[in-house]
Amino acid sequence: MTVCVLAYSGGLDTSCMLAWLIDRGYEVHAVYVDLGQPGEDREEMENKATQIGAKSVRMIDAREELCRDFAFPCLMWQAKYEGPYLLGTSIARPLISKKILEVAAEVGAEVYVHGATGKGNDQCRFQLAAEALRPDIQVYAPWRTAEWRESFPGRSEMLSFCAAKGIPVKATTQKPYSSDENVLHVSYEAGELERLDVCGVDLVDFGMTCSPEQAPDQAEEVSITFERGHPIAVNGKACSAIEVVDQLNQIGGRHGIGRIDIIENRFVGMKSRGVYEAPGMTLLYEAAAHIEQLTLDRDLTHLRDSLSPLVAEMVYYGYWYSAKLAALMAFIRHSHQVVSGQVKLRLYKGNMTVMERSSPNSLYDEGIATMESGGTYNQDDAEGFIRIQGLPYRVQGLLRKFDGE
Repeated sequence: MTVCVLAYSGGLDTSCMLAWLIDRGYEVHAVYVDLGQPGEDREEMENKATQIGAKSVRMIDAREELCRDFAFPCLMWQAKYEGPYLLGTSIARPLISKKILEVAAEVGAEVYVHGATGKGNDQCRFQLAAEALRPDIQVYAPWRTAEWRESFPGRSEMLSFCAAKGIPVKATTQKPYSSDENVLHVSYEAGELERLDVCGVDLVDFGMTCSPEQAPDQAEEVSITFERGHPIAVNGKACSAIEVVDQLNQIGGRHGIGRIDIIENRFVGMKSRGVYEAPGMTLLYEAAAHIEQLTLDRDLTHLRDSLSPLVAEMVYYGYWYSAKLAALMAFIRHSHQVVSGQVKLRLYKGNMTVMERSSPNSLYDEGIATMESGGTYNQDDAEGFIRIQGLPYRVQGLLRKFDGE
């Protein structure tokens, strides 16, 4: 009998997949990685997997690790994919694989099964993580096989299969869109969102955020404290990583912070439409940027900013465990040793305004920066500086003059 571990979510697809694998002679160990998915009864999901026939069911709480070791390094990079996307799903997948592969080692599994389709990015993230962490394990994605697609051409066949097996599911054949949730964000895609003449923000029933129009008429201020690039306190109270994100989700969510609707380029080459909400991480990205402005020097900031799109792309594609990304993460940890301080933001109907910022490592010197008379900056020094900077332009100008331009 082949022993496998299944990335189990408790929903229609993986519940159906669990029973389907057992029918084909697999010994299945179901692994649910808790990343802060709201509104799910963990005990009910565990009991359901056991009733279906899983050899074992593991419920692993990885919320703190997700925020501390995966999301916060991306925050230090200010990593955003193609502009506004904060990578909430992309960041989570390599951690899910890591935890599932740890269970695979414990139970002696030969196969790692996941429910990602052959059209999406997640198949790459799951598989590339497995290739790096357990190159000896076989990765099996039923959605990429003709056998699975023949068994389940659509959702109605999956629902019929579950009904015949006595598997309780909450799904229906009609869904306006699909969603994926964790503590970092909620993503919405497919269904009616594939129509570009539909306003995604109007269609989606957001779970983390209210609309800016329905946000309070009174602004709210929130302070966030950073130490070496990591957020460590909210409104002066020390917090764990997950507590920081949880609190900022609530604060940002009630003010309509962090909604986006984009067309993105998937790794497999197609364009797809996604609607996302990430209130807490949006606040953190904004606050972190203001601390970095105080503490990172110009050349280091520009180097980080030039590499940030590359890091975002690598995370999006699933290259989390690559040697190149490991080296880049070492760089950002070193660069952010000085990124400590506090930022106060004012939130009002979807907008963020910086009110105060301070840092013990601030490079801002009012005596140098002041436009008033006096100060410590000697403007006479600029004369030679500008002349040297202008040298190549003077030479080029002379050449154009001689050429008759």
